[in-house]
Amino acid sequence: MKALKYVIPVLLVGAFLMTACVTATPTPVPTAEPTAAPTEVPIPTEEPTPAGFTVTDAMDRTITFDKAPTNIVVVGKSLFMVADAIYLFPEAGTNIVAIGATNQGSGNFVPMIDATYDSKILLDSNAGVEDIAAVQPDLVIMKSLNAEKYGDPLEQLGIPVVYLDFETAEQYKRDLATLGQLFKNPAKAEELAAWFQGKVDMVSSKVADLTDDQKPSALIIYYNEKEDTISFNVPPMGWMQTFLVETAGGTPVWADANPGSGWATVNVEQIATWNPDVVFIVSYFKPVDEVVAKLKEDPQWQLLDAVKNDKIYAFPTDAYSWDQPDPRWALGLEWVALKLHPELFSDMDIITEAKAFYSDLYGMDDAAFEAKIAPILIGDVK
Repeated sequence: MKALKYVIPVLLVGAFLMTACVTATPTPVPTAEPTAAPTEVPIPTEEPTPAGFTVTDAMDRTITFDKAPTNIVVVGKSLFMVADAIYLFPEAGTNIVAIGATNQGSGNFVPMIDATYDSKILLDSNAGVEDIAAVQPDLVIMKSLNAEKYGDPLEQLGIPVVYLDFETAEQYKRDLATLGQLFKNPAKAEELAAWFQGKVDMVSSKVADLTDDQKPSALIIYYNEKEDTISFNVPPMGWMQTFLVETAGGTPVWADANPGSGWATVNVEQIATWNPDVVFIVSYFKPVDEVVAKLKEDPQWQLLDAVKNDKIYAFPTDAYSWDQPDPRWALGLEWVALKLHPELFSDMDIITEAKAFYSDLYGMDDAAFEAKIAPILIGDVK
């Protein structure tokens, strides 16, 4: 038993030594096969759509458009004033597809500046809502005074309407901004507003130091002759005609004669009582030169100081008279200032100013002016 005690440990040591002499083969560790980097699968997206935009019009309404209108109709009363302002934007010609009557007695200006005029749908001045809707416009533009007659029924048909006024110098700035929004051309709107303001500033600065005594009393008369009945009319104080006289350094003698919202008729006796230093005659439907010549021969008018001193003037007119809130009001302002204060505006030539007006605002060169404007320009422009 004692021998066995020593044998067992010997055998265990021998077995250990034999195991140590054998090279162990490590068990391989499984590894993943190398794979390529995963490819990103693009997530489908919708095509981007143009962002809509809004326009704020003369009635302080906000109109939303999905895209810029390209099928525009321009209609309504006093249309030519609005049309001439709209055409200050180069986008107007291609986007207006139908237009109402834009003539006023002595001419039609739009065909002179729109090469596509003959391809447009011309709507009669008595065109109704159905006639307008038949054009399938994506926008109708009109003066706000047409809202009840045209605007409301058109909007009930789902046709967007934008209202403009273009009646005063302040409204010009506002309504040009609206057109800038509409045509996606705010830079042009700002440029135009600055152009008109520049004319006002130029005239205002030259008459700024005049005292009230140095401001001639002035009268603007709209001569209207219908069926052998003649009427003499004065504008409201808030109208463009009054603005022209006051801004140009004159004193309107009719200040208390027209508290209304339209032309007010006055008689020759009232005109004689006023006896203004200067008289400006406006005539929309009869050549203004002929009207002034006729008044100068009238014994009653010959009693006026303005007639005696040869200071009764025919307001310049080409396609339209320059006294109205058409873009030509800027020319009218310069012309009135020249007649009221020739000594302050001695460096101004009104024909040169007219050429600049049509060039700056409508892109007419001198040749186009001589061909289109000069032949129809009447009034005291010399």
